[in-house]
Amino acid sequence: MNANTERNIALQAELCFLLNLLVAPGLAFIVLLLIARRHWHSDNELTRCHLRQAINGSIWSGVLLAMVSVLILAMGGLHSIYTWMILILYFICCHSVLILLGVWGVSQAATGKLYVYPLIGAKKW
Repeated sequence: MNANTERNIALQAELCFLLNLLVAPGLAFIVLLLIARRHWHSDNELTRCHLRQAINGSIWSGVLLAMVSVLILAMGGLHSIYTWMILILYFICCHSVLILLGVWGVSQAATGKLYVYPLIGAKKW
């Protein structure tokens, strides 16, 4: 494959990560897995890097957004206003950071550079 095709695959992976966060959670993750299945053993380092980062980032964002939210609700109770205040603040802050990381990943994929998500990214691809 040529460099443009490989860059487009990396860009598709990062865009699926963003779509999973913003528009179609779950559906975009399935599309990302289908793209990864087809190109997982690619010879191109850029493709492998962005595919694995997007999958790893999607899994971590699901854990961070869903599981921690459930934990906050379980610890604080459904009827406490403070629980809801903390939950809304946590969700907005965490979601915003994940979106910014996704946009950064898209920009790196569009320019053909390798990218590792801070804290949640896989260091090996």
